Amino acid sequence: MDRLKLLFKQRFFSWFDSYDIYDEAGNTVYEVKGQLSWGHCLKIFDRAGREIGTVQEKVFTLLPEFRLYLGDTCVGSIRKEFSFFKPRYVIDCKDWRVEGNFLEWDYQVVNLAGRCVARISKQLFNWTDTYVIEVSDPADGLCALMLVLAIDAEKCSRD
Repeated sequence: MDRLKLLFKQRFFSWFDSYDIYDEAGNTVYEVKGQLSWGHCLKIFDRAGREIGTVQEKVFTLLPEFRLYLGDTCVGSIRKEFSFFKPRYVIDCKDWRVEGNFLEWDYQVVNLAGRCVARISKQLFNWTDTYVIEVSDPADGLCALMLVLAIDAEKCSRD
């Protein structure tokens, strides 16, 4: 099975959260544009400029929660759990869970069987947030990207 490797790079000058997502060859795979709204709203566009996904923060919740949409269909959510030292997230999408380090720079998404679905690592010493997303099954690439976007948005809000 082929693996998918994506480079997730935040744009330096942008009024809203905006990201470019590249493949290993440096080709743009997705473009993510932040929208003006209550809470974070990130629209994901394919190479042809078609909107294919959305990460929408649910407002007026005790702890941050994000809904994940493919087109107009909600395919899951991710919400932060209350914890003292290590941030933890509950994922209601494809029976996945997040496991990561204390700084949240390197983490992985695993399924119920404990198999790694995606590995995320932050590249240090860049002007903007830059992550590498390695996905075991390319069909899971968009959902993995949406989880990374939600976690990054939650971290930005917290900081």
